[in-house]
Amino acid sequence: MVFHVRTTSKVEAIALKRSGFKLRYEPVEKIGVILVNNFPMLGKLAALRFLEWVQNNPGGVVSLPTGKTPEFFIKEVNRFLHNWNDRNVQKELAEGGLDIRKKPDLKSVYFVQIDEFYPIDPGQHSSFYYYVKKFYIEGFRMDPHKALLIDCSKIGLPGHKTLWDIWQDEPVDLTLRYRQALNGQERLQKEVIQNIDQWCAEYETRIRELGGIGFFLGGIGPDGHIGFNISGSDFYSTTRLTPTNYETQAAAATDLGGIEISRKRLVITIGLSTITYNPDCVAIIIAAGEAKAQIVADAIQQAEHIHYPATILHRLPNARFYLTWGAAKLLHQRNLVTLSQSPQISDEQLERIVIDLALKKGKCVELLTERDFRQNPFASLLLKKSSKSAREICQEVKSRLIRKIEAGITTRKNTIFLHTEPHHDDIMLGYLPFVVRHIREHSTKHFFVTLTSGFTAVTNRFMLDLLTKLKDFVAAGNFDQLFDEGYFAPDNIICRNRDVWQY
Repeated sequence: MVFHVRTTSKVEAIALKRSGFKLRYEPVEKIGVILVNNFPMLGKLAALRFLEWVQNNPGGVVSLPTGKTPEFFIKEVNRFLHNWNDRNVQKELAEGGLDIRKKPDLKSVYFVQIDEFYPIDPGQHSSFYYYVKKFYIEGFRMDPHKALLIDCSKIGLPGHKTLWDIWQDEPVDLTLRYRQALNGQERLQKEVIQNIDQWCAEYETRIRELGGIGFFLGGIGPDGHIGFNISGSDFYSTTRLTPTNYETQAAAATDLGGIEISRKRLVITIGLSTITYNPDCVAIIIAAGEAKAQIVADAIQQAEHIHYPATILHRLPNARFYLTWGAAKLLHQRNLVTLSQSPQISDEQLERIVIDLALKKGKCVELLTERDFRQNPFASLLLKKSSKSAREICQEVKSRLIRKIEAGITTRKNTIFLHTEPHHDDIMLGYLPFVVRHIREHSTKHFFVTLTSGFTAVTNRFMLDLLTKLKDFVAAGNFDQLFDEGYFAPDNIICRNRDVWQY
């Protein structure tokens, strides 16, 4: 079944008008972009567009993301659905572009899970299967019989074997696809890999028999991946079992409990051609924050290339990027429009323009010329909006940079510092010389706070191994003399400090 979607959306038209920008600035931008002010508004816009699509395409095929990316999307969809008849909510829906006369029927749609780690127990809270079941099938009250899910405990396993029986805690060796198995365990693993490959082919077929994905919502990874189609993925790729790269493993480490676990995991993911199979697919990528700015800019402004997987979406007329201002930071034409519309240029904007120009020209700031400024669209606009010459602007920026450097190397006195970090070594790695310099100044006072769950810093297994070694060490009597001396007494500050400094 194929569902044709109109290329104009009322929800998007209203959002565009509010943003003050066009959908695309050609020829630089090769896909439509809609900007919002913050992450919650990103979720709200995606929720409105999703509900609008379901209204217009009952019985369609949807594929929705997992993890932190859709947090506000899920909250907003639930809020709208659970309060559909509330007068204030109806006003909000109507202002957003929805037809409040017909509540979207989410039980009618088919759901396709995008990806999953492999191997992973589906009951594990960090599995995407668990996430999808909890937040989409049960949370959105979708029909479970219309859901295509990736349950690793049921894929390719012979007899009564479990994932642990096949893999234990060892990495999946994909070379078994084409080499001879060396023993009985490898023969079993080879059979499972072949069964998974067949399952993936059948999963792909089921999606295409439904007409392909009609509504796809996803995030974008640190290497530009969508789904788990990492940088370098074939544009004609389909559902498959595949390894990941370091960037993806590092991003997944917080979900799985550490890099030593995520690096052992493969993934089952739909392919780039799976996403684009339906030419009418509404494919939306949402991204927030400056950390995503470069990869977002590449996906929107670069030509189609396997190094930038999301550029495959250029082929879909209904594909969009929904972005916060931070994520859109490197979209040149939009920055130029924003700059031209600003009544005055801030000090931060001025410094960024001049420093970027100096880096591009390979010159010191003070050596930039009027001609350099005229050749750059941002610097040229800066000259038009400023009453100063290029030389005066450069001298001003140089003086500010010097003042910032001097402020950074000045030792403050009679000052109280509160140092905070999300991980146990961030302060040391970030600005230890600054800390040490100020601790040596006795008139200062310092407080240190590490705000972490622990789980995202080290794994449970790693901590258990350390505690087991410590228990064995204590039992062996190695610490007996130190215990007798009171070395580990809670009030022995001198010895505690000694341990910290030695560490």
